[in-house]
Amino acid sequence: MTPGTGSAPYGTVPYGTEPDGTALDEAVRFTSELIRIDTTNRGGGDCRERPAAEYAAERLAGAGLDPVLLERTPGRTNVVARIEGTDPGAPALLVHGHLDVVPAEPADWSVHPFSGEIRDGVVWGRGAVDMKNMDAMVLAVVRAWARAGVRPRRDIVLAFTADEEASAEDGSGFLADRHSGLFEGCTEGISESGAFTFHAGPGTPPLYPIAAGERGTAWLKLTAHGRTGHGSKVNRANAVTRLAEAVARIGAHEWPVRLTPTVRAALTELAALYGVETDTGAPDLDVDALLDKLGPAAALVEPTVRNSANPTMLDAGYKINVIPGRAVAHIDGRVLPGGEEEFRETLDRLTGPDVDWEFQHREVPLQAPVDSPTFARLRAAVEAFAPEGRVVPFCMAGGTDAKQFSRLGITGYGFSPLKLPPGLDYAALFHGVDERVPVEALHFGVRVLDHYLRSA
Repeated sequence: MTPGTGSAPYGTVPYGTEPDGTALDEAVRFTSELIRIDTTNRGGGDCRERPAAEYAAERLAGAGLDPVLLERTPGRTNVVARIEGTDPGAPALLVHGHLDVVPAEPADWSVHPFSGEIRDGVVWGRGAVDMKNMDAMVLAVVRAWARAGVRPRRDIVLAFTADEEASAEDGSGFLADRHSGLFEGCTEGISESGAFTFHAGPGTPPLYPIAAGERGTAWLKLTAHGRTGHGSKVNRANAVTRLAEAVARIGAHEWPVRLTPTVRAALTELAALYGVETDTGAPDLDVDALLDKLGPAAALVEPTVRNSANPTMLDAGYKINVIPGRAVAHIDGRVLPGGEEEFRETLDRLTGPDVDWEFQHREVPLQAPVDSPTFARLRAAVEAFAPEGRVVPFCMAGGTDAKQFSRLGITGYGFSPLKLPPGLDYAALFHGVDERVPVEALHFGVRVLDHYLRSA
C-alpha cells in the first residue's frame, strides 16, 4: 500500500514545519465524530467496528493513501495503510490504535457517552482517551502531511484495529496471524497510554510517562466441584465453600516484589526527581518504603512491582436450598516479564486440591528498552512542546494491542501524547464515567506526534 495520487501528493519539506490549523481542528472534530459512532465492545463478539473503520478509511483515502479494510468476522473491521518513507533501507514504524470502546451507562454520565459533545473546550464521550482521541490525532497528522507535502524518513504503517477491549482475536491478533505481510519491515510501534501529563504534586514538575513495557494478561477461570445436596444437610464437599476459600486466598495473597528493568528505571528517575537518595539496584531495596516517599508519582509504579490476581466474577447455584455440585469464579491476573512460572506455581498453591484453574485468555508481558534511540526521540518530542515537564519511563499495569503485534517482532511503546490540566485524573478516565479530553490536549498531541513521526 503506497501513497496514491490524491490532490496533495507527498513530497519532502524542511523538518520543523508544524501542522496547520486545519490539523488541529480536524483532531477535535474527528474525535467527536468517532465518539458518536457507537463501537461498544461487550465481549463475546458483541461489537461492530465497521462504521468507524469506514470513517477512518475515508479520511486516509482523502490523504492520498490506499487503506485496506480487513475482517475475520463480518462487521469486526480493521484498517491498515502504509506511508512510504524517503529512506527505503530504514526499518518501518507501526502506529496503531483501536476503534472499539468499553460499555457506558448513559444514566451515570453528565452527558450522553456517545454524544461527542464539545463543551467549554472539552470533548466528552466514551473513547475520548481510550482511544479515539489517538485515532483522530493520527488521522489529522497524516492529512496535514498530505496538504504540506511531507514524507517521513521511514515507512509508517497505520493500523486501526477492532476488538482490543476483549480478546483482540478479531483485531490485532487476526492481523498479526493472517496479514503479517502488511507489517513487513516494522521493528517498533507506538500506541496508547503514554506521554500524558501526570501532576506529581506541589513543587514538582509535571511528569510525562512513556510506556516501555506491559504486564502480561492472565484471565483465569476457577472451577470447584463438590457433592450436590439439600441446603439443610451437612455437606463437607460443598463446591461453593471450596471455591470461596480459594478465591479468598487469592484475594488476600501478598505477591513478592519483582523489579523489571523498565520499573527499576522508573524508580531511579522518580527518586532523583523527589530528591530521595537510594540505590534501586541494591538487592535489599525496600521498594514499598521507597514508594511511600514518591508522593502521587508512586501511582505510576505501584501496580507494576508485582504480579497480581484479582477476583472479579462468581457463578454458582440455581436455588437457595440446593447445594450445587459446581461453582465457578473468574480472576483477572497480570504477570510481569519473567514472572510466568511464579504466577503458575502460586495459583496452583492458592487454589488447592479441590479447585481447578485454567487460562481463559492469556497474552505475553512486554518490555522495551528505555536506553534506545527510539525512547530518546520520544522523550525529545514531548520535551519540545512541554519543556517544563519531565519524561519518565513506566510499565503499564494492563495491556494493549502491542502484545499481539509483538508476535511479529515489533517492540511497542505507549505514546499517545496529551497535555492535561491539574485535577483531570487521566487514569480514572479509562473505562470510567464522564470520559473526556480537553481540546488543547488534542492540539498538543497533534504537534508532538507530528514532531516525533517526522524525526523517527
